[in-house]
Amino acid sequence: MFFWLTELTPEFAALNVFRYITFRTGGALITALLFVFLFGPRVIRSLRVRQGKGQPIRKEGPERHLLQKQGTPTMGGLMILSGVTVAVLLWGNLRNPYVWVVLLLTLVYGAVGLYDDYLKVTKQSVQGFRGRIKIVIEAAAAVVAAAVIAKVGEPPLATELAIPFFKNVVIDLGWFFIPFGAFIIVGAGNAVNLTDGLDGLAIVPVMIAAATFGFISYLVGNVMFADYLQIHFVPGTGELAVICGALVGAGLGFLWFNAPPALIFMGDTGSLALGGALGTIAVATKHELVLAIVGGLFVLEAVSVIVQVASFQLFGVRVFRMAPLHHHFEQKGWPESTVVIRFWIIAVVLALAGLATLKLR
Repeated sequence: MFFWLTELTPEFAALNVFRYITFRTGGALITALLFVFLFGPRVIRSLRVRQGKGQPIRKEGPERHLLQKQGTPTMGGLMILSGVTVAVLLWGNLRNPYVWVVLLLTLVYGAVGLYDDYLKVTKQSVQGFRGRIKIVIEAAAAVVAAAVIAKVGEPPLATELAIPFFKNVVIDLGWFFIPFGAFIIVGAGNAVNLTDGLDGLAIVPVMIAAATFGFISYLVGNVMFADYLQIHFVPGTGELAVICGALVGAGLGFLWFNAPPALIFMGDTGSLALGGALGTIAVATKHELVLAIVGGLFVLEAVSVIVQVASFQLFGVRVFRMAPLHHHFEQKGWPESTVVIRFWIIAVVLALAGLATLKLR
């Protein structure tokens, strides 16, 4: 909305500041932060009354979770999504198709997660939405998002895969770019979902990844910076920095209430949506493989589950004491705060490693 003021009132030169992506990114961050911070207590009170017993806790999980986390309301992702949506609508350039692709995909994934959380709360069971149906809906939304990104992008880069560390190496995926992009989006959504198991564990790495991709989006969308860093210039993607700023701001606001001991959990409502947003931004900016580095913590969590399930079904052996990975370290005796903070450190290191790929020649 603010972006349009520069077109409606061109006589006011001061309003040109709203054209700057950096200024609007900061505005989106602050707006989302204040929105979540101000309306958060009201949302938490409402959800606590409506949910009663709160989110059901896995009985096979760490015993202290049953004692400490039972009764905590879920669906806190509604706070995050509301803050992000308001901030993007206020500060984003709504004529940019990338903005709508990322925002709508995020909201669709949030709706899927919301229904999943609703079923868990109403049934008081850890089993929510049927897995296959859930994946089919996620995949369908991701395919549409990847197809639109391929359509609005400039050929031949629109369907090409850029390889980190090798600036001039690209692989033209052709029509296969759409299922590949959808895989990245679905994988990111579910990887963040698996990571969301301890107070503050998922939201901080999400903010770190969002900040990293906000920086990447700004560089990729700027022809001068892209040329200097020898990365592929993707016109229009700089606007995604505004969404990343909103994600960081909403995440900070949510962390205020999610810090141990958490007053609310983000639930699938938040984790699926945030992961889907990161995956879509990575596909749009042609940094799909860099997401595997920046979001390496989410990858590790997802891989730990895959390895655990496969090893037990094939050989009857559990590689980890419990999956996802953060529960393995809890079972080894690490305090929850130790697991969370050490995982945050890993997320920071991986984000710096991802940024390093921008300058390596």
